Amino acid sequence: MNNGKPNWWSRPSSTPEAARIPSPPPSGDGEGDFPLPAPQPRATPEPPAAAPAESPAPSVVLTKGDPQERDQDQGRDQDQGGDRVQVPEQAQDPASEPVPAPPADPAPAPQAQASQAQPLHAPDEYRTPPYGEPGPWAPAPPVQRLPGPVPPQQGPGHPVPPVPPQPQGPAPWGQYDPWGVGGAALPPAPAKRSRKGLAVAGALVFALLTGVIGGGIGAYVERNGGLTTVELPQAAAEDTGRAPDSVAGIAASALPGVVTLHVKGSGSSGTGTGFVLNTKGHILTNNHVVDGARSSADISVTFSSGETARAKLVGKDTGYDLAVVQVTGVSGLKPLPLGNSDNVRVGDPVVAIGAPFDLSNTVTSGIISAKERPITAGGEKGDGSDISYVDALQTDAPINPGNSGGPLLDSKARVIGINSAIRAAGGSGGDGEGGGASQPGSIGLGFAIPINQGKRVAEELIRTGKATHPVIGVSLDMQYEGDGARVGEKGKDGTASVTPGGPAAKAGLRPGDVITKVDGQRVHNGEELIVKIRAHRPGDRLELTLSRDGKELTKTLTLGSSQGT
Repeated sequence: MNNGKPNWWSRPSSTPEAARIPSPPPSGDGEGDFPLPAPQPRATPEPPAAAPAESPAPSVVLTKGDPQERDQDQGRDQDQGGDRVQVPEQAQDPASEPVPAPPADPAPAPQAQASQAQPLHAPDEYRTPPYGEPGPWAPAPPVQRLPGPVPPQQGPGHPVPPVPPQPQGPAPWGQYDPWGVGGAALPPAPAKRSRKGLAVAGALVFALLTGVIGGGIGAYVERNGGLTTVELPQAAAEDTGRAPDSVAGIAASALPGVVTLHVKGSGSSGTGTGFVLNTKGHILTNNHVVDGARSSADISVTFSSGETARAKLVGKDTGYDLAVVQVTGVSGLKPLPLGNSDNVRVGDPVVAIGAPFDLSNTVTSGIISAKERPITAGGEKGDGSDISYVDALQTDAPINPGNSGGPLLDSKARVIGINSAIRAAGGSGGDGEGGGASQPGSIGLGFAIPINQGKRVAEELIRTGKATHPVIGVSLDMQYEGDGARVGEKGKDGTASVTPGGPAAKAGLRPGDVITKVDGQRVHNGEELIVKIRAHRPGDRLELTLSRDGKELTKTLTLGSSQGT
């Protein structure tokens, strides 16, 4: 019976629950409405002969019978709990007409039904159905139809034709449709990709590309200074010549005549500076630069062009701290012109050239900050034989260890001094450059031997290998703490303090006299007196002012000569 609403089904092996539910009134579809008698309870009939286990249950088709068939099979319709079940005899082509099923057996007579066993009480329509059975309120189970033709339903006593075995394995799942007409199972829906995974992968790729691009841009910017070409304004090429009296002009003129000396000997080595005196290869430098050399093979000279040659020692003098070496076989020598240190005035510009800390061809500049500075250098031997007495030019041009022996030039590139000593911060007054326990740096107090004194000594060293010293013929008391230079009571080794027949004796000096001035210049101690005397040549006349028994006297004498060491 089809009225557009779902019908309740029960399994044949169990008590039909759907028979207890009143059937809905027939629909007025024009096919005829026939009242159905109320369903009568009856005992569960014996199940028919079971079909082979491997044969699947036949598919059923719900149809509406005509009024006559509905009237004849009324009892069986009631047993089935709804419309009549019609099973075709054989598989039909969907395009052909349906074949009517054979008539079912007539329903048993009412008397036979009444004689059967009755239940003790009326069944409860709302009871819970047995396990596995649908209740009156549950939807009908889905009907699964085979893809092949449905065999006809056989009556009692007719064998069910065998159904071909179906292939083993899990049946494909399809979408569940309880009211569908069946058919082949639908393919499974494709699995959806995880959007979260795609998002993470995209973010990683984006970060990688960003890092690579950013790194490339950063490297380009660092190498090229930006994304665009940077061109800064710059002066055009011009004449590189400089005025002769400028520092650059002085340096360009003097550098070819300046050399760097490297000395090895007595287990030590040192570096100093010198400058060329003439085309014969004579070079003037400081005595303390070459004093450690045992032979000429220990002295090498390097010119500003980089050419190197061996040099031999010509002569040296400890009292003046000067020495002369000579190179041979070197062409193109450029001697430096010599100036006049008596013409120098405080404040004149000067340029110093040397190799401080073995940095050759170093140029510094400054001014003459003082003149006639009495300084002493050396004294490492302890007997005073290595002490130098210099009436020096003071300059603030930076001078450091390695500048020793280098030239101090005036504004016309002429040599006016030989750089020899510096005053170190915290020093004890030692003036020999590099002569202390440490190697101090420049503090703006450098000292140079005046070139007038250096010229005379260099000429003597080239001529004889020795230099002469001017003397007055007295022994001084170096322990005297008063103002001035005091003549000692006794000389060295107990001899007379005033040399008989010497310049001082001829001028009338006596032991105990205190000399306070030399040519009108004040002297404060014995060292200053020696410095002032050595600033002159032997044979020069000097005027000495002295104090004797509280009286001031003036004496004039001619300087004598002594052989230097």
